[in-house]
Amino acid sequence: MSTHDSAPGAPARGGHPVQDLPTNRLSHVLDSAIAVIGKTLSWLWIATLAVVLTNVFSRFILGRGSIALEEMSWHLFGATMILTLAYAVVTDDHVRVDVLRERFSLRFQAWVELLGIVLLVLPVLYFMIDGLTEYAYRAFARGERSQAPSGLPYRFIIKSTLPIGMALIAIALSSRALRCCT
Repeated sequence: MSTHDSAPGAPARGGHPVQDLPTNRLSHVLDSAIAVIGKTLSWLWIATLAVVLTNVFSRFILGRGSIALEEMSWHLFGATMILTLAYAVVTDDHVRVDVLRERFSLRFQAWVELLGIVLLVLPVLYFMIDGLTEYAYRAFARGERSQAPSGLPYRFIIKSTLPIGMALIAIALSSRALRCCT
């Protein structure tokens, strides 16, 4: 097990040095896996940008709008956003209100975070994953497609990214909880 804090000279938040939670073997493996997945999936932002620019070019320069391109841009944006959120959790780049947190010791911060993850976030994520899996499966079973005549088929693909993204977030938060325990 590693019990390192942030390196000397680490950037300060609010005048206090940044302290990081210690890691253990399992949290390190989970964090590394989420980081690889997040960095790989972040390339989808390039695809999203390409689709949006193509849509803008075809609509405003060529005067030909495409419902399929419009839907694809929203699908890629949503999928990329939900699938890369776990990476933000692992790298601690998510939004956090540090007004009070920064005043507490690392041990107290870890306890508060552990309780929040275990008692609040993970149970909610469990129910979300359960409901969203059924939501995606129903779309698959019904052969759901866009309601627009020239829209995209296979609506289950975009709906499947929701439970997958939530599962990745649950794994990232489980790793964070393990770090809090360490």
